[in-house]
Amino acid sequence: MTGTRPRIAVVDYGAGNLVSIEQALTAVGAEVVVARDAEAFRGSDAVVVPGVGAAGPAMDRLERRGLSVPLRSWIDEGRPFLGICLGLQLLFEVSDEDDAPTLGAIAGRTTRLEDAPTLPHIGWNQVDQRRPHPLFAGIESGADFYFVHSYAGAPVGPGAEALVLADTTHGRPFVAAVGRNDLLGVQFHPERSGVDGLRLLANFVELVGERAGRASLRTTAAV
Repeated sequence: MTGTRPRIAVVDYGAGNLVSIEQALTAVGAEVVVARDAEAFRGSDAVVVPGVGAAGPAMDRLERRGLSVPLRSWIDEGRPFLGICLGLQLLFEVSDEDDAPTLGAIAGRTTRLEDAPTLPHIGWNQVDQRRPHPLFAGIESGADFYFVHSYAGAPVGPGAEALVLADTTHGRPFVAAVGRNDLLGVQFHPERSGVDGLRLLANFVELVGERAGRASLRTTAAV
C-alpha cells in the first residue's frame, strides 16, 4: 500500500471498458495499476476483475495472458477481490452460456436469466440487500444500479444463502452481489451507477485499506 492509498490491480483481459473503472477507483482513493500479466499483482492490495461478454472467450484470454492461475491463487489465499459483471460470473464453476469452465471459486453455475421480459437486461434496476455488509455501507436497500447482462451466477450447496448479499428482479430474482470474507462480486456496474456506485467502490477501497493496514501492523510487530 502506498501511503494511505491502497494499490488495486484492475485486470485487463480485453473484456471491458477499463477507463471508467480505473477513473472511478482513483476518484475514491485507490492507486490503480492495470494488470495485463501476473507481475502487476506484485505489491497490490486487491484485484478487480471487470468485464462484459461471454465466459468462454474471457477465460481463453485470461489463459493466454497467464492470468487464470494467479487469479485462482489470489482467491485461494483469501486476498481482496472484486468481480464486476462478467468478473462475478467467472467466479462460478461453469457458465451455461457456452459450457465454459470458469474459476471455480464459488460452487454453482452462471445461468440465463429466467422469465426475463427483455434480454439482455440493460439499464437501471433496484438492488435489494439481503443482509448488512460493509460493501453496501451508506447505501439503502432498493437503490438503483446499472446492469448490462443476460446471465447471472447461481450459487449452490452449503453456505449458498449466506453468500448472497443482494438480489435484483428481472423476470425472476437473480443474484446481484455476493460476499465471502474478502471475496466480493457484483453483477451490476458500480462505475456506471452514479453516486451509489461510487459509494460502493469507496467502501471496497476502504475495506482493502483497512486490511492492508492490519497486515502492515502485523509485519511491523513481527520484526
